[in-house]
Amino acid sequence: MRLSLGPIQYLWPRQTVEDFYQSHVDSPVDIIYLGETVCAKRRYLKTTEWIDLAKELAKAGKQVVLSTLTLIEAKSDMAGVKRLCNNGDLAVEANDMGAVQLMADQSLPFIGGPALNIYNAYTLNLLHQQGLIRWVMPVELDAETLKDILADADEMGLSDKIETEVFSFGHMPLAYSARCFTARFRNLPKDDCQLVCQDYPEGLAMDSQEGEAFFTINGIQTQSGRIQHLLPHWQKMQQIGVDIIRLSPQPQHMNEIIQRYSQVIQGISTDTDIESWLNSPACDGYWLGKSGMDYIAVEAGLK
Repeated sequence: MRLSLGPIQYLWPRQTVEDFYQSHVDSPVDIIYLGETVCAKRRYLKTTEWIDLAKELAKAGKQVVLSTLTLIEAKSDMAGVKRLCNNGDLAVEANDMGAVQLMADQSLPFIGGPALNIYNAYTLNLLHQQGLIRWVMPVELDAETLKDILADADEMGLSDKIETEVFSFGHMPLAYSARCFTARFRNLPKDDCQLVCQDYPEGLAMDSQEGEAFFTINGIQTQSGRIQHLLPHWQKMQQIGVDIIRLSPQPQHMNEIIQRYSQVIQGISTDTDIESWLNSPACDGYWLGKSGMDYIAVEAGLK
């Protein structure tokens, strides 16, 4: 299995973004996703600059993919998506059906992001006919459902034509809204948000009344309060037929986490514990068909 580094979900300063990717030029990740997927108002890097950065990383030997916006609300948003889809050289992750259509119109292959809501092999087959060559499983699906989907896909002759990627580390993207929750928290209107999400480089934690990590607010995006961590289940993933494990960037300890995942998958280590590098508790419940907040690997002694 290969490792991928998903798109940054938060608003980080331009220099922080550039330094972050420079630090991963020689890291064990095989695939790097770039681009703004959450909010079109986050323009510390323009579309053309994302493309230029992607080309630099590609020259360094990484497979680079440009990720599109997930929620398109205006013509200007669509214009940025079109520029990404028309880049001419680099692969594209479509996070919206509009981006799928743009790629299909050019007869270009694309990756289907986790927000495309692919829940069965029939959808995979339909999108494959449009150019899909890789898909990222929706974060709320479990291992047995994925196993069934891939078995059906195999019967359709898709097993050698489509790669499967699983969001395996990070705050899970759960929902997107036209309303900006971070701006509302700061008593600001969305149209004058002042980009306050930059003050929360790992999102804004929202706990339950019992004090448990429940959600993470990230602008218009709602994420899980806990951090998905599926490394203890990597062998099951491999058996099912997962090709790529996706790690979502966090501002601290990302190098250590990547190294831990790489060492375990390569058989160099059996230690899957990363909790000392997390600012929120870990979870793996969705993968096992349970409540998403659960951390069943601990109970099973797989940690």
